[in-house]
Amino acid sequence: MTTEPDSFPRRHARTQRFTLGAPRSYTVAPDGARVVFLRSGSGTDRANSLWVLDVPEGHERVVADPRALLGGASENLSAEERARRERSREGGAGIVGYATDEAVELASFALSGRLFTAELRAGTARELPVPGPVIDPRPAPDGRHVAYVHEGALRVVDAEGAGDRALVEPESESISYGLAEFVAAEEMSRSRGFWWAPESDRLLVARVDDTPVRLWWISDPAQPERDPQHVPYPAAGTPNAEVRLLIVDLGGSRTEVSWDRARYPYLARVHWSAAGAPLLLVQARDQRSQLFLAVDPDTGATRMVHADEDRIWLDLFAGVPCWSPSGKLIRIADEGGARVLTVGERPLTGPQLHVRAVLDVADEDVLISASAGEGATAPETGEVHVYRVNERGLERVSQVPGVHTAVRAGGVTVLASATPDRPGTEVQVLRGGKRTATVRSYAENPGMSPRVTLTEGGARRIPCAVLMPTDYPGDTPLPVLMDPYGGPHGQRVVAAHNAHLTSQWFADQGFAVVVADGRGTPGRSPGWEKAVHRDFTVSLDDQVEALQDLAKSYPLDLSRVAIRGWSFGGYLAALAVLRRPDVFHAGIAGAPVTDWRLYDTHYTERYLGTPDADADAYARSGLVTDEGLSAADGPHRPLMIVHGLADDNVVAAHTLRLSSALLAAGRPHEVLPLSGVTHMTPQETVAENLLLLQVNFLRRALDLD
Repeated sequence: MTTEPDSFPRRHARTQRFTLGAPRSYTVAPDGARVVFLRSGSGTDRANSLWVLDVPEGHERVVADPRALLGGASENLSAEERARRERSREGGAGIVGYATDEAVELASFALSGRLFTAELRAGTARELPVPGPVIDPRPAPDGRHVAYVHEGALRVVDAEGAGDRALVEPESESISYGLAEFVAAEEMSRSRGFWWAPESDRLLVARVDDTPVRLWWISDPAQPERDPQHVPYPAAGTPNAEVRLLIVDLGGSRTEVSWDRARYPYLARVHWSAAGAPLLLVQARDQRSQLFLAVDPDTGATRMVHADEDRIWLDLFAGVPCWSPSGKLIRIADEGGARVLTVGERPLTGPQLHVRAVLDVADEDVLISASAGEGATAPETGEVHVYRVNERGLERVSQVPGVHTAVRAGGVTVLASATPDRPGTEVQVLRGGKRTATVRSYAENPGMSPRVTLTEGGARRIPCAVLMPTDYPGDTPLPVLMDPYGGPHGQRVVAAHNAHLTSQWFADQGFAVVVADGRGTPGRSPGWEKAVHRDFTVSLDDQVEALQDLAKSYPLDLSRVAIRGWSFGGYLAALAVLRRPDVFHAGIAGAPVTDWRLYDTHYTERYLGTPDADADAYARSGLVTDEGLSAADGPHRPLMIVHGLADDNVVAAHTLRLSSALLAAGRPHEVLPLSGVTHMTPQETVAENLLLLQVNFLRRALDLD
């Protein structure tokens, strides 16, 4: 199967969805003089360099080029680093992450498992002679030392390269210091495992013991000569890693932080700033209660600052908890049916906003990202904006419709804006609300613009995107392709150009494409997200409701409806053709979760409880349980299941169990195994041909040829 060199599938794969060459990962110096960021050299270059924008002059310069630093040698990544990148869905190469000191004058980063630092003012970079492979190097706030992880030990080295030493070393192969455990990195968005004190004299260090976690074995059947990879995987209802927290000084002395780990085993957030004592957010395993704890760094004792409870579950948010400069606790909370920003005990926002993250805190002025709440005067379907909030009120920083985020320091705000009417993301550097510079993007232009309408469907006002073929005259009904993610943490209906490129390509193959964000998806209200509690199948109900309502206004041929998706979207696609064959006539399920007992603790138990105590919820939501298959009555609809055999998140056992159950039930289906592919599909040929294979399947399944 081949495509033209300039075809959309080829370019989409080669450019990693037109993200290569785009700037990202911004840090603003506290004096407002520099903006540090990552960017590769072109729209097809995977290798990121470290750049600095000098704000007064608006001049960009490279401070660390991975090819020069490695002398042209190819990268060599450790298994731990590959796992970290998989958890963060990092498909780039070169410098994929960095950290700076407080003044943003020194940066550190790992490259091919080696430790490098960069002088950001001078624009020079050099390697420090330390044992590798190096993971997650971070300078001390004063810039005099760099801490990093090597083979499960937390080590520190002088910024000049002398005095390298281990501060804490693992007692066994199952123990590591300074790294996030699987569920923290995969589900809590906590990718770090150590935090410097603001005085640079000690660190908070996570100690992870995977001994209780059951080992799973992931092998590549296409490479039978290779040993399987053993992965500690905490499946729903099974033991988690044991996580402790230590205070370690530069001499190696340690003090354990104490809290009720039996009742609150999840270390969800750690914050340490000059505004207050070290701050922890710890959660109960059922995620219905959590504590905000202040730590005495001399004794390790903790005191409760605040406690939260929720009868359904408590969500985690980026940027919180933290201290305000005056020492008030800043958090995001669900109150009165709304998701609000709270400073101290006072909510500073109301139902007009649905707060999503705290971006920065300065002088009691909090920068947040938020979408329109259910109390908003007008819907803003798919939009996310940046706001300044204080006790006097709020001010919108981003003005045009789109999806916006920001980084701020020293009176300078870097505003990144993806809008519906232009490709990619525009990055503006603002001072006093006025643009002083723009960070350039080298990303390729997709060469197409989605013909998309953002709307709402059904009595529940389900957010939807409807896409028609570019040259569609509008005179005949079209076969329909539902293209959802449809589950927690995955918003697909967004007011951004590039987010709809793949859906538009499918539309141009002759489909009306519908993307619906039903209950369970983020960005609307706490009640909307929590409606999937103990029952994921309501997500399917909303796909059906949106489809049938949109057919009243759009030329949709309801006799030919297909659905495709990946991960939760893959689960939803398989659920659709099995449970509602009266509505859906074909499905493509990519990397689907088919048996929720095989998915991880923190995610699955939040929504479904535990397999022992909540067996009905697992049976109702699963595809391979007796209840799941018994509900799959009616016509047998074509189903293609796609799965990467190297996937350590949604393991291939999900697809194999579903295929076996379907075969036993006499239900025809197709399975496409992807050798060496993880939950991502970064390989260019794999990503390209997957699009083509899906179109061919849909044409066969819906009898369109």
